[in-house]
Amino acid sequence: MKWLNETTLQGEKVRLIPLQATHKDALLAAASDGELWKLWFTSVPTSKNIDAYLDFAFQEAAVDRALPFVVVDTKTDQIVGTTRYCNAEPKNRRLEIGYTWYAKRCQRTGINTEAKYLLLRHAFEDLNCIAVEFRTHWHNMPSRNAIARLGAKQDGVLRNHRVDVHGVLRDTVVFSIIDSEWKSVKQSLEYKMQAY
Repeated sequence: MKWLNETTLQGEKVRLIPLQATHKDALLAAASDGELWKLWFTSVPTSKNIDAYLDFAFQEAAVDRALPFVVVDTKTDQIVGTTRYCNAEPKNRRLEIGYTWYAKRCQRTGINTEAKYLLLRHAFEDLNCIAVEFRTHWHNMPSRNAIARLGAKQDGVLRNHRVDVHGVLRDTVVFSIIDSEWKSVKQSLEYKMQAY
C-alpha cells in the first residue's frame, strides 16, 4: 500500500495540486520569470531538460519515494512553481520537502510560507511523520534563510555530498523539523501568514 497518495492541498494564497505532464509549458513559463535556470546552486528545468525532470518526478512517485506538486497562485489561477515530498521513507515515517522553486514575482510574497505550511501540516497530521527534512546547497543563502525562518533546525552539513552537472562538488546543508516541534512551528507559521 502506498504511503504518498495524490492529494490537493488548499490554502488561501496557494493550491498545491499533483504534478502532471500537462503542466510542462506552465512550469517553463514560471521558470522563465527571473530565468531561474541561471542560478548555479539550484536545479530549475529548462526546455532542454524538463522532460527528464518530469520523468524522474513521476518515476520516484511510482515507487512511493516522492509526491510532486505544482504550486498554483489562487489569485491568478496560474502555476507559479513546484515543490515535492521526496526521499520518502515510509517505514521510518520520514520525508524531505524539496525541488522547490517559484517564479521570481512570487518570491518573498508569502506563497512559499503557506505552501510549506500546507506540506508540513499534511506530513505531520495526515502522514504521521516523525521528521521532515529540508536540504539545500551550501551557497544557496536565500534558501537556507527561508528554511530557518520556517522553524527548521540545522542538523549539519554533508561535505562533498554531490557532484553537479559541471563536475563541481556540492556541500549540502540539512535541516529538519521533528514531530515534537510541529505544534510550535505550526503556531509560528500561522502567525507569520497573518502578516501577508
